[in-house]
Amino acid sequence: MKYQINKGSKGFGGTTLFENIQFEVRNNEKIALIGNNGCGKTTLLKIMAGEEELDSGVIHKANDCRIGYLAQTTFANEENSVQDEMNTVFWEVLKIKDRLEKVYQQMEYDHSEALLEEYANLQHAFEERGGYTIQSSIETVFTKFGFKEEDLSRQIKTFSGGQRTRIAFVKLLLSQPDILLLDEPTNHLDLETIEWLEGFVKRYPKAVVLVSHDRTFINNVADEIYEIEWGVMRRYVGNYDAFLKTKESDIERQKSAYARQQKEIERIEALIEKFRYKKNKAAFAQSKIKYLERMDKIEDVNPSKRSFKAHFHARIRGGKRVLEVKDLAIGYDHVLCKVSFEIMQHERVAVIGPNGKGKSTLVKTIMDLIPSLGGEKLLGHQIEIGYFDQDLAQFNSNNTILEEVWNEYPDMTRSEIRTALGCFLFTGDDVFKTIDCLSGGEKVRLSLVKLMLKQPNFLIMDEPTNHLDLAGKEALENSLKEYDGTMMFVSHDRYFINKLATAILHIDENGATFYKMNYQDYLDRNKPHEEPVKAKKSSAPVKQEEKKNINYSREIRRLEKMIDQKETEIEALRELRFDPEYYHDYRKMAELDEKIDDVNNEIENLMAKWEEYSEIMDKAQ
Repeated sequence: MKYQINKGSKGFGGTTLFENIQFEVRNNEKIALIGNNGCGKTTLLKIMAGEEELDSGVIHKANDCRIGYLAQTTFANEENSVQDEMNTVFWEVLKIKDRLEKVYQQMEYDHSEALLEEYANLQHAFEERGGYTIQSSIETVFTKFGFKEEDLSRQIKTFSGGQRTRIAFVKLLLSQPDILLLDEPTNHLDLETIEWLEGFVKRYPKAVVLVSHDRTFINNVADEIYEIEWGVMRRYVGNYDAFLKTKESDIERQKSAYARQQKEIERIEALIEKFRYKKNKAAFAQSKIKYLERMDKIEDVNPSKRSFKAHFHARIRGGKRVLEVKDLAIGYDHVLCKVSFEIMQHERVAVIGPNGKGKSTLVKTIMDLIPSLGGEKLLGHQIEIGYFDQDLAQFNSNNTILEEVWNEYPDMTRSEIRTALGCFLFTGDDVFKTIDCLSGGEKVRLSLVKLMLKQPNFLIMDEPTNHLDLAGKEALENSLKEYDGTMMFVSHDRYFINKLATAILHIDENGATFYKMNYQDYLDRNKPHEEPVKAKKSSAPVKQEEKKNINYSREIRRLEKMIDQKETEIEALRELRFDPEYYHDYRKMAELDEKIDDVNNEIENLMAKWEEYSEIMDKAQ
């Protein structure tokens, strides 16, 4: 066991984030923490990193376990070059190198056996610890994050804030801690870098615990998933796809268990009402009343994710040719690239490509936010654009949420504005929050409110899923799938692209290449197709029970005894649902629920048989 939290609880500002959680890092697992924004995922990483403490609970950590966390991007000495900063990761190995060089120089005049032996041992230790590959490792990781080799000689202070964050990330990856903590590692990375990071994490020889809203990234790297929901943590074995299947089946199982229990309660209440005033059945009816009082009631399934519900709709249809671009030169002080393409009605075009090659610049040029450097663009007939800016800079920070929307749509009533805001979870006094107090996710939702009300027939969106949690991304996907207009969107979210895109526009320094295919076909365009494997069907004969002569009086007594035994059994099983061993392990909980369902079925059958035999006895008397 590398790390364990036992019965851990944490609150913030009077709100419980999670309670009595069980969390473990055993070997070299790749663990993803998921849940809605504000549920405590980042807080848990900070607890693991030693930056915050639990309110209650016990932490067990192996003595030699090193935990690495990108908590901040400040450096001890910003006068250092990047190379010097990276070298600090390998100080032990470089110390061996320094001694190796000194011994080598000493060997020119000292030929003693002891010195030769020391040199051999140092050389072996240097090689064993990867001393000969240090520089290549630094250069490989550094350049994968968009830097050039020559940037290694630059002082850290000469880089922007975002670049310093990436430098700190590179340093963390090179340090190879026993548990690597990653908080939204794919943010602001292009697809090529994300895919490289994916491979790095999968091959990483030690444990990784990551918080991410990138579903494809989670799906491709995670061995286990811990979900925090309503303050409870549950463990799932497998990747994100496996999690969704297990979650869905668990919801269906709980719905079934709830419905079965309600049916059981109705049956028992009917029996109580029927037999409570009969002398020979009054004791049995009283025992059922007590059983209902002791019963652990199963709650109905609540929506697991509270998210918004948008209704994007085009006010007018517009022309068939939405946008035509010919030799459009894009850039600021110099041309990044020239692009040519056309977008037809109802197409959903995903714009992808490396960072810094012109994706957002193209969008801004189309929106006339920056001038083109040549070429031409032509909007189709009656095309109305709705624009989503990833910088979220289109707000008046002094406005309230209500004022921000009302100022743009003054002809709408207060009630209509509040209804629209309610669709995006701005309810009650939330609408009186000022813009400068909003989180990134709240600003995204506010932008979407304004887009929805505009009713454009051409949506142009630049990184719309930034700042959204998993539930928010799914809600946006579902809303946009129903949209009856045309879309063009820049995104690094592969899951989002795969769900929505009907065409791909790839931009790099050579220009733009347009692919009239979805994202999966785009990825698979050079791969051979595999024939699907058909599953074999099997059927088993149904056995029918033989009827026997029955002693009803004796059978009723036997059934009552069996019902009592089964009710005691099911109470014990239901009690286990509150045991951390079960509610923190999704597989064990699923097995327990199946046992409870089986015993419930047995009780239901026994009760039905008891009722049948009791009716026969009553008629015979």
